[in-house]
Amino acid sequence: MTTAPGPTPTIVLVGHGMVGQRFLEALAERGLTATHRVVVLCEEPRPAYDRVHLTSYFSGKTPDDLSMTDLAFLEEHGIELRVGDPAESVDRAARTVTARSGLVVGYDVLVLATGSYPFVPPVPGKDAEGCFVYRTIEDLLAIEEYAKTATTGAVVGGGLLGLEAAGALKGLGLTSHIVEFAPRLMPVQVDEGGGAALLRTIEGMGLSVHTGVGTQEIVVDGATGAVTGMKLSDGSELATDLVVFSAGVRPRDQLARDCGLAVGERGGITVDEQCRTVTDERVFAIGECALAADGRVYGLVAPGYEQAETAAATIADREASFTGADLSTKLKLLGVDVASFGDAHGTAEDCLDVVYSDSRAGLYKKLVVARDGTLLGGILVGDADAYGTLRAFTGSVPPVSPESLVLPAGAGAPAQLGPSALPDDAVICSCHNVSKGTVRGAVTEHSCTTVPEVKKCTKAGTGCGSCLKVLGQLVTAELEASGVEVDKGLCGCFAQTREELYEIVLALRITSYRELLDRHGREGARGGDGCEVCKPTVGSIIASLAPVIGASGYVLDGEQAALQDTNDHFLANLQRNGSYSVVPRIPGGEIAPEKLIVIGEIARDFGLYTKITGGQRIDMFGARVEQLPMIWARLVDAGFESGHAYGKSLRTVKSCVGQTWCRYGVQDSVRMAIDLELRYRGLRSPHKLKSAVSGCARECAEAQSKDFGVIATANGWNLYVGGNGGATPRHADLLAQDLSDAELVRLIDRFLMFYIRTADKLERTSTWLERIPGGLDHVRDVVVHDSLGICDELEALMRAHVSHYRDEWAETVNDPEKLARFVSFVNTPDTPDPVVGFVPERDQIKPDLPLLDIGLRRPAEDDLDLLEGSTRR
Repeated sequence: MTTAPGPTPTIVLVGHGMVGQRFLEALAERGLTATHRVVVLCEEPRPAYDRVHLTSYFSGKTPDDLSMTDLAFLEEHGIELRVGDPAESVDRAARTVTARSGLVVGYDVLVLATGSYPFVPPVPGKDAEGCFVYRTIEDLLAIEEYAKTATTGAVVGGGLLGLEAAGALKGLGLTSHIVEFAPRLMPVQVDEGGGAALLRTIEGMGLSVHTGVGTQEIVVDGATGAVTGMKLSDGSELATDLVVFSAGVRPRDQLARDCGLAVGERGGITVDEQCRTVTDERVFAIGECALAADGRVYGLVAPGYEQAETAAATIADREASFTGADLSTKLKLLGVDVASFGDAHGTAEDCLDVVYSDSRAGLYKKLVVARDGTLLGGILVGDADAYGTLRAFTGSVPPVSPESLVLPAGAGAPAQLGPSALPDDAVICSCHNVSKGTVRGAVTEHSCTTVPEVKKCTKAGTGCGSCLKVLGQLVTAELEASGVEVDKGLCGCFAQTREELYEIVLALRITSYRELLDRHGREGARGGDGCEVCKPTVGSIIASLAPVIGASGYVLDGEQAALQDTNDHFLANLQRNGSYSVVPRIPGGEIAPEKLIVIGEIARDFGLYTKITGGQRIDMFGARVEQLPMIWARLVDAGFESGHAYGKSLRTVKSCVGQTWCRYGVQDSVRMAIDLELRYRGLRSPHKLKSAVSGCARECAEAQSKDFGVIATANGWNLYVGGNGGATPRHADLLAQDLSDAELVRLIDRFLMFYIRTADKLERTSTWLERIPGGLDHVRDVVVHDSLGICDELEALMRAHVSHYRDEWAETVNDPEKLARFVSFVNTPDTPDPVVGFVPERDQIKPDLPLLDIGLRRPAEDDLDLLEGSTRR
């Protein structure tokens, strides 16, 4: 079948990837779909999808979730999409394209968006069974299927896709290796220091990395034709039964070569600044198949989008040009943030580096600056939160020193660079080249009041997503500057913030969630059931203030029980196979032999898995829900109490042995840790609290990574606050120094109650300290100098908590009514949950989880017989 150019001019697009889809959108935006016939020839069996987030398929995303094609859009604009029918030849003289199906389409304008193909090194065995590339959804489906019978996988290439592929193999349960010819991982994006930080972090995840070596041969089983190993250039051999090649890409320009279009020496269809091919003005090339006028083939989606815009504008007879693009990238590889922007490798003449590196935390930050202070570029590994702001300042002199831009919060004077500090021409979204001024215009001129509305209006944030944090800050700041009241309510049920709800509960002595919702909830929420955001938040507030407002301090009393999260609901941590862990409190890590024996006997009698925790306690795993009260009863009889490992409350106060045993110790850190843990045990707060006491400046207890940490000095104690050793590490800030015991406790009392009073829902002290206006200085003024005159009240609130503390385990085991909740099935309380199973491992037990993808094992048929007629709680 042949279709020739008719009265309606025809645009033929060859390729329907991310750039091809953006080109179609650009045509529609310029009205060209109304005046032209548009035909798309797509090689893959599915329309355009998000290749940037391809690996998310292994995290539960479906191919439909990744789709970027709205079929209604195609229908509305009359776009003829033919999937699985690629172009096979072009006749430029006749102006026709022939597809694999035999269809011949005449064109007035031809746009090539054929992308790139994976480069597979020409090594022996590369075509063996078990060798794959990592480029399309079909590639991933094939890898997933083959991995079911494999045990070990190796990835050739340590770049972006290579690391993603390695992470995917690890997620499929394979022992994973990465082989990179360059001396470091991600050699294009990061330098030697960044590569070293990335290497340490990735090896810490259990992946084996081989850098500075090449693949010499794929070893193949002669009988089966399947991969059995790899020979490397250093003479070593790697046993593997699955190989993924991710050693870079090459422009797909064969179609252009065959029809006589000019290509570059190293590939790529040669185009001018309007993205026209230099050979034929009726033919355009965009994306990874194009060799741009600046001599570069761009392998990122953002330049491809800009080329798509340029080609569409040129076809519409509008002035446009593509003269180069920002190569900045922000990625999350194997859970590790990696970003580079501007002149990341410092190629500019006479430039300077500002570097911060913390190998223990896996952090590496480098800024490249000119002599006059102009920010030229940078590299961020492990923490890329500042990427959006730093990239926007590239090419200008930031209003703060470079040192403050790389130092982590708490380690110096961190830069407070909000959206207001950015110039209007700063690019917020590099994928779609959206400036701050355009975002501001969406708010002020187009009446956008939410981030989703701004995304729809400007396309900012719809690409890789790395700009969303800055975008949200900018939208909020612009709304506030315009006098628009920004809804900062806790949720759809309450217009108040958590801090405001705290004050309402305290002032009006409100003791129930229902009363608070009915009196102070939003109009449409009153009389309703609330939501999963506000119920645990209000439950925490009421528990924090219980002694003062006259509420029950026991979180499972009456209405309070319905407000709790799963862990609080059963006073234990739910584990992945449906069993629970039990963590008794061991203040300071100090435990007498008799109590140690009790824990051992309980673990033995109930068949529990035991482990020493990082917080100087003993964790016991594998308890069934009906066993919890029996375990608690024995622990309570032995003098133990709940360690609150399940609660948004104090977990532990870690300690070193201090001056009692250590020759460096200058204070009794164990005694202080015990005193603090017993004082603040059970204190409900917006998020979990961790603390530590070090007996000297050697800091063996790691106090500066805790919400509140104490370090001994020759003159007393130094108090640090706002630390966090979690996913976003933060050094704590020094609040006060050389304190006596009484002064230390008084300041901690004030600090904790001020935090509980003013923090947002689920906000750690580290985040709160950076968010609260005035930061550390304001907190010091309030807590140390009593600038608000509320310290007496804060201390009184803490005294009330201490005097009214009751152990939740003891409260439960002594109340038959409360014990009734601890069953698997309400109508058959003596029936244990049959899906909770265990298998032996290293003389203990581990969960029986043959179906890791759903987190629980499938019940056997006899288990299902037991379940019949039972009602699960």
